[in-house]
Amino acid sequence: MANFLLRAFQTRNGLSVLCNNIAQFPEVKHLIGKTTSSTSPLRCLASCGRQLASKKFSEAELKKRLTTMQYYVTQQKGTEHPFSGKYDKHTAAGQYECVVCGEVLFQSTDKFDAMCGWPSFNKTATKTGVAEHIDTTYGMIRTEVTCNCCGSHLGHVFNDGPPPTGLRYCINSASLKFSKISESDSS
Repeated sequence: MANFLLRAFQTRNGLSVLCNNIAQFPEVKHLIGKTTSSTSPLRCLASCGRQLASKKFSEAELKKRLTTMQYYVTQQKGTEHPFSGKYDKHTAAGQYECVVCGEVLFQSTDKFDAMCGWPSFNKTATKTGVAEHIDTTYGMIRTEVTCNCCGSHLGHVFNDGPPPTGLRYCINSASLKFSKISESDSS
């Protein structure tokens, strides 16, 4: 991909990606028009590389390893009932990881109570851990968030969060795994 030329420009509705010789790179076609306004060209390139090296799991392996709710949420783009998830009111210090692949997604320091019934975060742990996609299901236009490493559905992001980001990542508890920060990690 050394000769791959990628140009990106901001539009009112998000980031548009123009590639020359796209036919030579079918593995990145899925990125065109799928990123959002908060995605920079560099993030798009990072996303492209991560998508090519993403973790894939068989359906049988996932059904054996995940609970019914975890499978429904992460693989079938389901949503758990509000106020039913174990991380909605969770306040311990640590990090939230993808339940499927273990990718670090969110930090407890960025979690807040949006009183919506799902864990809410005002930013992601890294710039490349979470991917954003337009979601037009149920007659709404929303931004879906998925694990950028394995593609698992996490929830949605909205522009009604607290400062400084103004974002609210509304995430299903079933898509998360929590790792507590040990005393040695915090010193």
